[in-house]
Amino acid sequence: MTSDAPTLTIDRDNVSLGEAVFRALCQGLESGVYRSGDRLREDEVAQRLNVSRTPVREAFGRLMAKGWVQPAGGRGLIVRSLDPSEVLELYAMREILEGAAARLAAQHAAPAEIAALHDIHARFMAATGDPAELARLNRLMHGAIQRAARNRYLDSALADMHVAISLLGTTTFAAEGRPATAAAEHAELIEAIAARDPHGAEAIARKHIREALRTRLSMRLS
Repeated sequence: MTSDAPTLTIDRDNVSLGEAVFRALCQGLESGVYRSGDRLREDEVAQRLNVSRTPVREAFGRLMAKGWVQPAGGRGLIVRSLDPSEVLELYAMREILEGAAARLAAQHAAPAEIAALHDIHARFMAATGDPAELARLNRLMHGAIQRAARNRYLDSALADMHVAISLLGTTTFAAEGRPATAAAEHAELIEAIAARDPHGAEAIARKHIREALRTRLSMRLS
């Protein structure tokens, strides 16, 4: 963990304590509180979230079942990194799911949701040169499209996908040229959603994810 990492918070509303801790740790993975190679210890997490070790132990078990952490030497767990084959599998499924979200958003997005997408896009354009902020805004963009899709089963699948993506480490927005191409892809995608073009929105979203994979692989090779 870096000293300037985002804080970890817990929301106990309407869920069990174990579920609340699990969600908090998932948020921690997505936002960079925990990164690949970081160690998780029951006592430290319990103290950080002001809970007992029992719900933390429950949450750790769920993280292990998802394949996002693994036992570390001695006590605790370590956040995994993904091998090359897992990266390809992850992006193959991400392309399908993000494409489906875009298709459904084109069918169901309310005018206010489309306006919100335009607002996020404008903020993305203004954040050029700050990869971490671009990554945060990109998560907001995809999250807004996901919510506009109105499909609880897709929500569940994409929630897991976003946590898995966080295990990849450095954002693709750190690669030269990627922020500009991603911004153009976002603009095209928002336009298709606003035009109520499900087929076009899905095709653009899938292309967007393929370009992200191409950048990811290039970064790994370099």
